[in-house]
Amino acid sequence: MSVSVLILTLDEEANLGACLDSVAFCDDIVVLDSGSTDRTAAIAAERSVRVVVRPFDNYAAQRNFGLNDIPWRHDWILMLDADERVPPDLAAELVARTQSAEADVTMMRMRRKDFLFGTWIRGSGGYPTWFARLARRGKVWVERPINEEYCTSGRTAELAGHLHHYPFNKGLAAWIDKHNRYSSMEARLAFERGGQRWPALGALASRNPLERRKAAKQVLYRLPCRPLVVFLWLYLGRGGFLEGRAGYTFARLRAWYEWLIDLKRRELERAARRPD
Repeated sequence: MSVSVLILTLDEEANLGACLDSVAFCDDIVVLDSGSTDRTAAIAAERSVRVVVRPFDNYAAQRNFGLNDIPWRHDWILMLDADERVPPDLAAELVARTQSAEADVTMMRMRRKDFLFGTWIRGSGGYPTWFARLARRGKVWVERPINEEYCTSGRTAELAGHLHHYPFNKGLAAWIDKHNRYSSMEARLAFERGGQRWPALGALASRNPLERRKAAKQVLYRLPCRPLVVFLWLYLGRGGFLEGRAGYTFARLRAWYEWLIDLKRRELERAARRPD
């Protein structure tokens, strides 16, 4: 075995069991919990999984703690959320690639399939999006407190397999609550940075998929009517309309999320201009 697993949790009794079952091939798993009040810790204990509790401050700090302050058995760490699953083909690839990786390869990216109403929302979910979730111990750090960015001192490789993601397993209300919090954090970041700059000319055509995505977001944040642009791009431009009710629902939810970010950022800007 060459892979350890880090799972971030907060009240994830609806998801954790299936997530742990999907990584049963690993013999070193840690649940990094933010203070759950449900059966999250009990589910981990039932499967003899280590539980570490750390109060949540932001996602980058939580993941950096997990990477650097928890003792690990293996050289590679797979970072998961509780609503994600590792299918058998990806599990086999993880083990094979980490055992044969060259010494200068310190991080590996993978894509994710998002599901809603039992449907893979490929178009409306913006597929493919690459996530740097496999880190060589001591060589990777995380930046940006929300929608994190992963950095490494070495070379990055890409995996063929996909994570499976079930963001609505806890219900629509839980998804809305979560993205209400996310939108507040994103609005605060946008306000503190004073707006987005145009990306460098070659960034949109970069061979690095994370650099392309970052550049596309910089362009998107400067467009007028951004929530409408997001909906039209996901639903019509990316073919979300082919995914039926699931595609329409998710495209609408994504547009709502972007709208919340804009509303909250403007609220912060008005408050800053208001005289004491």
